[in-house]
Amino acid sequence: MCGIVGVISKTPVNQLIYDALLLLQHRGQDAAGIVTMQGTKCFMHKARGMVRDVFRTRNMRGLPGTVGLGQTRYPTAGNAYNEEEAQPFYVNAPFGIVLVHNGNLTNAHSLKQELFDIDRRHINTESDTEVLINILAHELEMAARDLPLTTEEIFKAVGAVHKRIKGSYAVVALIAGYGLLAFRDPYGIRPLCFGEAMTPDGPEVMVASESVALEGTGHKLVRDVAPGEAVFIDLDGKLHTQQCAENPTLNPCMFEFVYLARPDSVMDGVSVYQARLNMGETLAQRLISTMPPNEIDVVIPIPESSRPSAMQLAQKIGKPYREGFVKNRYVGRTFIMPGQGVRKKSVRQKLNAIAVEFKGRNVLLVDDSIVRGTTSKEIVQMAREAGARKVYMASAAPPVRFPNVYGIDMPTSEELIAHNRSIEEIRQFIGADALIYQDVAAMKKVVGALNPTLNGFEASCFDGYYVTGDVSAADFDAIATQRKSQGGDEEEGADRSRLALQSASTERS
Repeated sequence: MCGIVGVISKTPVNQLIYDALLLLQHRGQDAAGIVTMQGTKCFMHKARGMVRDVFRTRNMRGLPGTVGLGQTRYPTAGNAYNEEEAQPFYVNAPFGIVLVHNGNLTNAHSLKQELFDIDRRHINTESDTEVLINILAHELEMAARDLPLTTEEIFKAVGAVHKRIKGSYAVVALIAGYGLLAFRDPYGIRPLCFGEAMTPDGPEVMVASESVALEGTGHKLVRDVAPGEAVFIDLDGKLHTQQCAENPTLNPCMFEFVYLARPDSVMDGVSVYQARLNMGETLAQRLISTMPPNEIDVVIPIPESSRPSAMQLAQKIGKPYREGFVKNRYVGRTFIMPGQGVRKKSVRQKLNAIAVEFKGRNVLLVDDSIVRGTTSKEIVQMAREAGARKVYMASAAPPVRFPNVYGIDMPTSEELIAHNRSIEEIRQFIGADALIYQDVAAMKKVVGALNPTLNGFEASCFDGYYVTGDVSAADFDAIATQRKSQGGDEEEGADRSRLALQSASTERS
């Protein structure tokens, strides 16, 4: 789950991309990068860290140009601690291509061998994004061989990319001297949308992971990029679109609506906020069928994603909604932090209980989901220490029982508290007096009702069904092996070399 953005304007775009990445910071806090293009020359700065820390005045001065793209990363493939794997990625032939990617390729290993044996291209990292940019570069070279590069050839190349790569991918790429290309996988798993703004200098087009990045930078949302569709914006700002996949279907990731996306975003015609309200309503029905609501004194959300669901649940069962935890906004989201040791240590740094809301009460804690269970266990204990008489836990999402291979950081079964465990076993582990989970079918129904044109959802972590149809046990084993091999936190002071494009300025701020 990364945040990506691309823009074509008539004025410098470095600040605009920076502002958009700040609005997408929740999608990844491990690394950030921006590339801008002036004429046919590209300028890049990328590094590990959050957006505000990666880009200083001197870095922004070194990013001239009216075309650019950016990414904020959290790693789901490759090495979390390798700065070389921060995006964007760059290849100099053909044309010069820079690319950012949100998602995860499930056939990256076999493609890497194909690239070496057949396409004669070398991959230097473990990142599947480097595989993707080289596949795109090869197909552009094949489509435009001995021909001018037109939109027809670009869309032909994207069609060939769709046939070769598997998994989830939302992509924004710059083709030096030509324009900005964006496309989405044929299942529409990862989100991508575009919007426009009329400036005094002319039209401006932005592509981004979430609509909030458009609205927050003064752009009007036009629509989502359709599954399998490619969108090309030339340097004059003219928009070209074409469906490049043979049998596209719209199956967005359910976890976007549960947790990943900002509540003020609209994805594939579905308000994330309304989706979470609806989940709260069905969770209330589930709770009523499980335990008497009169045993609950107060409903307390675990901030922040669960608030809409908790509010709706409280209203439905007729119990007061209270804020019982204060969040330290200067600690990163624990779900995103690499390394279980870092995750455990940060829970109490991140949340603090308001004792008056817990003392002597039976409290129902509502969370958006329970993934590993370690955070939930710690929070239940915090509620007890604050004086709660009984602590009940409700999850707005169903049990996370299966690995995810489409770009969410929960791929190994061993890390999932609900894998091969009963609800009662999970309840005992987290220490709650009762545990209520969302129902999978009910969740799909109430979210899907917000846009009847949806074909379904990618909800593999809940139901074990992988929509791309190419996921095997060997894939899970390979991902688990990779994670174990890179495990542990980075050594302090490690020397990291960096491959970077020329910066226009080395002036210090």
